[in-house]
Formats: sequence, structure tokens, C-alpha cells
Amino acid sequence: MRLLFSFYTVILLTSMCMFCSCDFVEKNKEKQKKQSYEASKKTIEEIERENPLRFISVNGKDKKNIIGQTVVKGTIINKATTVAYKNFAVKVSFYSKTGALLEEDEETIMEQIGPGDEFEFKSKFFAPRDAEEVKLKVISAKPVK
Repeated sequence: MRLLFSFYTVILLTSMCMFCSCDFVEKNKEKQKKQSYEASKKTIEEIERENPLRFISVNGKDKKNIIGQTVVKGTIINKATTVAYKNFAVKVSFYSKTGALLEEDEETIMEQIGPGDEFEFKSKFFAPRDAEEVKLKVISAKPVK
């Protein structure tokens, strides 16, 4: 009888140890996953600060003025939700009727644009004579601290 009692005790204790250790391993795995996720997760603000060009766009129109300059009227749009940007470098590219790149200029817009806001600007250029199309592209901007 004593031997039988001892045998059942050993089985019971072994089962309990296995159950507790499995539960401990599962909880530890979940804790490690959560810590890994938290460490790799970036806030929206961090993403917007590190990648300003993902959140800024520019569009515009051009026309010739009375003295032959090309007047570009554009709008810079900040699509970020938490970060303001400033000091925008805009590349202005002039193309021929056939799509050949004739000239590129860079214009710096020294303004600050808040999250979700936009800013209109106007610049004048002496574009190449054969220029038929003007394209704008933001090439850099600084996040406001």
C-alpha cells in the first residue's frame, strides 16, 4: 500500500511540475513577444520626423508673364498628423514638348507648415525658351523641434 501511495504521489508531483513549467514557458514567451513588439514599434511622431518627404507634397501651375519669365504658383501640403516642417527645398524641372529635361532649378521656401496645413508660394524663373512643362518636387524639409 505504501508503495502504491508513493507511486501516485510521484506521478501527481511530476504532473504538477510539468503543468507549472509549461505555463511558465508560455507566459515567458508572451512576455518576450510583447517586449520585442514594444521595442520595434515607433510612434507616429517618430516616423513623421524621420521621413519628412513621405508626408509632404507639392503641386502647382506655371504661366509666362509680360517680360517672358515663367511664374510658378505652387502649394506645399503637409500631410503629417503630428509634425510641422520648415525650410522646404523644391526642385523645379523644365521640360520640352517632347519630354526632354531642359533645365533644373532649386527654390528654397523658408516657411513653417503645421500638420495638415498647406502653404502657397510664387516663384519667377527665366526658363529655357523651348520649355513647355514645369514639374515640382520637394527634395528636402526639416522637422520643427
